[in-house]
Amino acid sequence: MTKEAEHAIEVEELTKRYGDLLAVNDISFTVRKGEVFAFLGANGAGKTTTVEIIETIRTPTSGKVSLLGMDVTKRKRDIVPRIGVLPQGFNSFDRITVRETLQYYSRLFRRRNSDIDGLIELVDLKEKTQEQFKDLSGGLKQRLGIAVALVNDPEVVFLDEPTTGLDPRARREVWNVLLGLKKKGKTVFLTTHYMEEAELLADTVAIISKGKIIAMDSPEALIEDNANCMVLTLQSVDEKIFEIVQKIGFEPVNDNHRNIKVRLQHTDDVQKILNATQEGGASFLGLDVRKPNLEEVFLKLTGEALHEDPAGGKGAE
Repeated sequence: MTKEAEHAIEVEELTKRYGDLLAVNDISFTVRKGEVFAFLGANGAGKTTTVEIIETIRTPTSGKVSLLGMDVTKRKRDIVPRIGVLPQGFNSFDRITVRETLQYYSRLFRRRNSDIDGLIELVDLKEKTQEQFKDLSGGLKQRLGIAVALVNDPEVVFLDEPTTGLDPRARREVWNVLLGLKKKGKTVFLTTHYMEEAELLADTVAIISKGKIIAMDSPEALIEDNANCMVLTLQSVDEKIFEIVQKIGFEPVNDNHRNIKVRLQHTDDVQKILNATQEGGASFLGLDVRKPNLEEVFLKLTGEALHEDPAGGKGAE
């Protein structure tokens, strides 16, 4: 298999500057055809800038980016018809129906032969075809947005935070749609704040921090290589537990819900902490011990928690 046939996206020594700000710092990576590639980074990490360069929206300061074997700075007119993009917070015309929305975008892309019924079935909107956009729930709007991104039958689909702001049930419904794209052989470039989403959907995960890619592998390999510990969570703790745990040599971390999390290397450490809290006369309402996940890996590698911006903005990236 040739290099061009294997890779949908090739990024080589990509750098982007905005004046004195170095947003993307000499990064290289590839995305295989037919895979789901998750790009993770906190606000300001350089994630959005990188994606917009690949989508031909921005131009790089230096380096080379190829999409489907074509240079994104030279072949924009050839590239755009072959990609689909779901922007964060997809919106459409309030008073047109689901079917009319897809018909409109099909005409916009000059795709007379778009399989509107097939797209509606793919995103499971058959019962909503005559419902106006304004009457759809957030999850249904996102599913329609994915269908719009597919209306030109693209080879590569870019999904920017496709489940931000959705409730857990709607989020899982969108995940099912994305798994359907994977089965159809589409190349999916996914940016997300949800680690569970990346773990479930992605074949490859790349983590970007301060303009540099600091880790890239399958979710399983990243967890195996970077998180050789367990995480103990003590729920609704007394204030003195934090000090007790510190005194016996561990490094507890507070969250926003009166819980503390402690990374542990050995199973015996759990009992050691429980004994110390009991001897110190401290109490807690519950505990949880689990193997690390991708979120723990991200925190370890970047020193930052990855969470969605409550205001809905993405910051300067």
